[in-house]
Amino acid sequence: MSKSLGLAIAKAKCPHCREGNLFPVAPFSYRKLSATNKHCEVCGVNLIPEPGFYDGAMYISYAFSVALVITSLVAVTVLVEEPELWMYLTTVVVLNIFLLPAMLRYSKTLYQYGVGKLKFRGF
Repeated sequence: MSKSLGLAIAKAKCPHCREGNLFPVAPFSYRKLSATNKHCEVCGVNLIPEPGFYDGAMYISYAFSVALVITSLVAVTVLVEEPELWMYLTTVVVLNIFLLPAMLRYSKTLYQYGVGKLKFRGF
């Protein structure tokens, strides 16, 4: 394990070896949004231990969305003197569409590292 925990999470790497990728495409890619590698290509650990394993990541994704909405609403309120409703709605919708792949993938990554608690032998 040469990589730090923070760097492995930021790069969405395998929680066991911190070398292999959790996802077949980059975190900001719109291709294969929900695809997760079944096994690590480096150490071979099973990254999907049971059917529906990543369903709990929806709660983390929801927290990301709420934080994004609150942050964007505060930013519009601070940056625009008299904001109109369409400014709020446009900002929230555009940011959610733009950040959707990253929020989805990082919610799965955090779920795997924090809640997954997979047990690995040999480390």
